[in-house]
Amino acid sequence: MKTVEFREALREAMSEEMRRDEKIYLMGEEVAEYNGAYKVSKGMLAEFGAKRVIDTPIAELGFAGIAIGSAMNGLRPIVEFMTFNFSLVAIDQIINSAAKMMSMSGGQYTVPIVFRGPTASAGMLSSQHSQAFENWYANCPGLKVVVPYTPYDAKGLLKAAIRDDDPVIFMESEQMYGDKGEIPEGEYVIPIGVADIKKEGTDVTIVSFGKIMKVALAAAKELEKENISVEVIDLRTVRPIDFATIINSVKKTNRLVVVEEAWPLASISSEIAFNVQKNAFDYLDAPVKRVTSMDVPLPYAPTLIEASLPNVARTIKAVKEVMYRD
Repeated sequence: MKTVEFREALREAMSEEMRRDEKIYLMGEEVAEYNGAYKVSKGMLAEFGAKRVIDTPIAELGFAGIAIGSAMNGLRPIVEFMTFNFSLVAIDQIINSAAKMMSMSGGQYTVPIVFRGPTASAGMLSSQHSQAFENWYANCPGLKVVVPYTPYDAKGLLKAAIRDDDPVIFMESEQMYGDKGEIPEGEYVIPIGVADIKKEGTDVTIVSFGKIMKVALAAAKELEKENISVEVIDLRTVRPIDFATIINSVKKTNRLVVVEEAWPLASISSEIAFNVQKNAFDYLDAPVKRVTSMDVPLPYAPTLIEASLPNVARTIKAVKEVMYRD
């Protein structure tokens, strides 16, 4: 095993796949000459050249459409958005072209493409640069949506996404690119759609994904001091969702708290709560609790950001409520 930063794990995944298959290329704003806005693609232009690591204008709709067309014609593009906030400019191409093409063509066209980049809040960036879009894209049939938490998961899942013949939305976090973790020296691939139990427990299940896993795990650590044993599940993929792992955990703990950064309406946690009450109602000893962002555009002031986003205190409170210890 070796220790790498999150950005290095992503770079290794892309580079290894580009060495394996010459049809794969990377395009996006500042991915080439500048080595990536977050240095994820550092050194890739030097290795693969300007035909396979391509700087684009600030025109997400345009270069997303070009990439989709190339995917329909046999290439396998990786498109980096500087932030998924900017993907709204390209959402028509993603939803109405990439996600629907195989269905509309009766299977004659596949669109093997990865759209990747950071999502959600990253500090004092205010409302227009701090939105979590995982549930938006997960709503659309034809897309797969991956949100890794660790460098290990990031590399293995990105390799799976690049090899997938369907369009994949691969969502990261600016606040995680410098996080370090262990990955194997050799090649490995993690299948899309399989959750991971990051911590086993017996009293309550917490489900989360992406950088909010930090909140979930920190809350679990604090709760252990009060003799509350928490099982923490990292979804890793929010379309498809691994409901089986969640339900098996709930059957053991009988309580569920879901923590995510999205706004509360029509969120991933809403879907999980519905599925659990449908398929594991008799195992629940308390109603499912959700911890989400507040239902407001994210403010700029640090104190208001802290109050708006899911945090450890709110998560602990939710756990104690389902434990009837509040």
